[in-house]
Order: sequence, then C-alpha cells, then structure tokens
Amino acid sequence: MTDSSICSTPGRQRLLFLMAGTVTLISVVLTLLVDSRWALLAAFVAINQLTFAVFGACPASLILGRVCRPSVEQTA
Repeated sequence: MTDSSICSTPGRQRLLFLMAGTVTLISVVLTLLVDSRWALLAAFVAINQLTFAVFGACPASLILGRVCRPSVEQTA
C-alpha cells in the first residue's frame, strides 16, 4: 500500500476529519430545521476531536485502526 491509502496514518486522519466535518454540518442543519437538541451531536463530535488531539485516539480512530490492520497475507 502507498502512503496515500486510507489505512495510512495521514489517510486515516483525513478520513476522521472528513467524518467529523460531515456529522457537524448535518448536526447544524438538523438543529436549524428540526430541533435545537441536535446541537448535542455537534458537541459530541467536538469532544471526540478534542480527545483525538489530546490522547491521539478517539472511538472512530480505534475502529479505523482495527479495520485497517494488515492481514497475514499482506504482511508476508
């Protein structure tokens, strides 16, 4: 795999921020159109981003780490 693959560290970080941005935008739209409690979803995303910045991992990064773990055939 090349460094541009989604399982490389930079690719994984780009995917995490893409997911966070998408969920935040959806949360803002739902807050404006449906109910103000959807803002809690944006707060949850922000807490996960802070967790990633401080500890280097968040729930989504741990899941991606398990999904992107190389199989036995790839390491041989």
